[in-house]
Amino acid sequence: MGMTMTQKILARHAGLSSVRPGQLIQAKLDLALGNDITSPVAINEFEAAGFEGVFDPERIALVMDHFTPNKDIKAATQCKQCRTFARRFGLTHYYDVGAMGIEHALLPEQGLVAPGEAVIGADSHTCTYGALGAFSTGVGSTDLAAAMATGELWFKVPSALRVNLMGELRPYVTGKDVILTLIGLIGVDGARYQSLEFTGSGLSALSMADRLTIANMAIEAGAKNGIFPVDEITRSYLAERVDRDWTAFEADPDAEYERTIDLDLFEIDCTVAYPHLPENARPARDGHGVAIDQIVIGSCTNGTLADMAAAAGILRGRHLADGVRGIVIPATQQVYRDCIRMGYTEVFLDAGCIVSTPTCGPCLGGHMGCLAAGERAVSTTNRNFVGRMGHVESEVYLASPAVAAASGIAGFICHPEEVMHS
Repeated sequence: MGMTMTQKILARHAGLSSVRPGQLIQAKLDLALGNDITSPVAINEFEAAGFEGVFDPERIALVMDHFTPNKDIKAATQCKQCRTFARRFGLTHYYDVGAMGIEHALLPEQGLVAPGEAVIGADSHTCTYGALGAFSTGVGSTDLAAAMATGELWFKVPSALRVNLMGELRPYVTGKDVILTLIGLIGVDGARYQSLEFTGSGLSALSMADRLTIANMAIEAGAKNGIFPVDEITRSYLAERVDRDWTAFEADPDAEYERTIDLDLFEIDCTVAYPHLPENARPARDGHGVAIDQIVIGSCTNGTLADMAAAAGILRGRHLADGVRGIVIPATQQVYRDCIRMGYTEVFLDAGCIVSTPTCGPCLGGHMGCLAAGERAVSTTNRNFVGRMGHVESEVYLASPAVAAASGIAGFICHPEEVMHS
């Protein structure tokens, strides 16, 4: 029986010629990731287990992004614990205020992930790196502790769900609309513990920013990971960032999939996920009755320069509706600099938005934009569960940067065309 992309990567890292779905394996890791929320728990477990060293100080990344700049004393204490651990073991990849970024945007940008690699992170959206042809998945903090010490973890080999993409994207439609549409079709458990593998001629229509967004939200369909094949778009992105050898894996012609879903990209329109699940996907054009209080543009899902450009293209020369707060968060320091250099920051400020240093902040209801009872936000983040961004009686509507920007101008959920053509 042939293997999928994910199965081939796991077989290589387990030192096996082949693996099969459901098989338990122990695999070597290329990178282990933690952040300022999950790393302290892992460090406590690391020390409780009596570990006296890390497996490789160049293959562990700690990124202070969720509650940084620190929102309170507890957050400051957690970051101090991570900082102390990083210094103790000489970790090469420790990112703090002034040099950090939102972890899942920062690691690809810094070239820390390459095709064919196996990456784990104590954060569910670690699956982002499948956009680069890597196997990446989220784990618990105890697993991170073991990974930092040994450089290995056990996995159950996932079966796969294939998504065959065809056609071209229409204007204003992005990877965010693609993944929201897909989750709307299969549900939040539609790919439970499966590898979500993307193929087809439509791949050429998806930029790296689109792919990063789609892979990031694979977990929102219950997937173990999401993964894209390596093509010229991938290679172009990597050429500027990765100088080490890497291996691209392709699925075998006879690889087995639990099911195949065909998606015609041209049939997808701008999409919004209504509360309180990412599967509640509806057309952006149907949102006129949903008045909003806030827009958030950024996060590990949609904080790249391409995302900032899309938002700026809508906001340029326009202003947010009365009563709407706008929060823009470039995902990394480099994206922040590029926004200034390209004039996007001025566009955001002129439109009535604030522009924040990189942080996860409002995505998890941490800081920088929590919602009060009864308030609604259109957000480019990846989750809209009850209380996700603040009060349990607030509402989060997930959308692309273009839809969020257009909705901020209109004061209610709308399609970007409605703003641009008005």
